[in-house]
Amino acid sequence: MGKYDKLRSQILQGAADTNISFKELCQLLSQLGFDERTRSSHHIFRKAGIEEKINLQKDGSHAKPYQVRQVRSVLLKYRLGDDE
Repeated sequence: MGKYDKLRSQILQGAADTNISFKELCQLLSQLGFDERTRSSHHIFRKAGIEEKINLQKDGSHAKPYQVRQVRSVLLKYRLGDDE
């Protein structure tokens, strides 16, 4: 299991939303094909075929917990990263 698979599993389990690295979460979204745009402290991720835009901000070196929950919701809704 690779680094991003472990991070994805950790996000989907939901047990450690306050302990997800901001940098690694951004890298995971990029790995899943999202395009990133930065406006000030906001990192906005979009992907063709996905309605929602994901807006992330740092909380120290971690992602904000409510934003991790939003990412989880998108991962589940669109089954992103599932083995096909």
